[in-house]
Amino acid sequence: MKHLVLSLILLIPATDAVAQALPPLHEDRRVRASFYAAGMADIIRNNCTELSGRDLRGLRYALALRSYAFDKGYSKDDVDTLLKNEEQAEILRQQIVRDLGRRGATPGNEAAYCTVGREEIERNTLTGRLLRDNG
Repeated sequence: MKHLVLSLILLIPATDAVAQALPPLHEDRRVRASFYAAGMADIIRNNCTELSGRDLRGLRYALALRSYAFDKGYSKDDVDTLLKNEEQAEILRQQIVRDLGRRGATPGNEAAYCTVGREEIERNTLTGRLLRDNG
């Protein structure tokens, strides 16, 4: 029992140090790619009346992403901080808008947003899996 208690005491600082060594959650490649895909799907569905979002699928994916973050050692506070980080959200939104623009999807060009959305659906990307073709 004495060894167990000593082991637990020794693990506490190591666990805390590991948590402190984690980079900000918005820098995690999987998390960033997931937010990018969800953001792109949202922009597409808001600019193409022929496509809509798969809300239940998006919710399930968001819950899985939260579990992924917890499994990596991030806390609920880390996840909350990410979700409230408006600066990073805006940086990502601007990147998505630029990328959509390169593909021809620009404000006022609904057909181009629909084309990009259908391409994403056809390629079965995460963005595509978050969209539904109503046509």
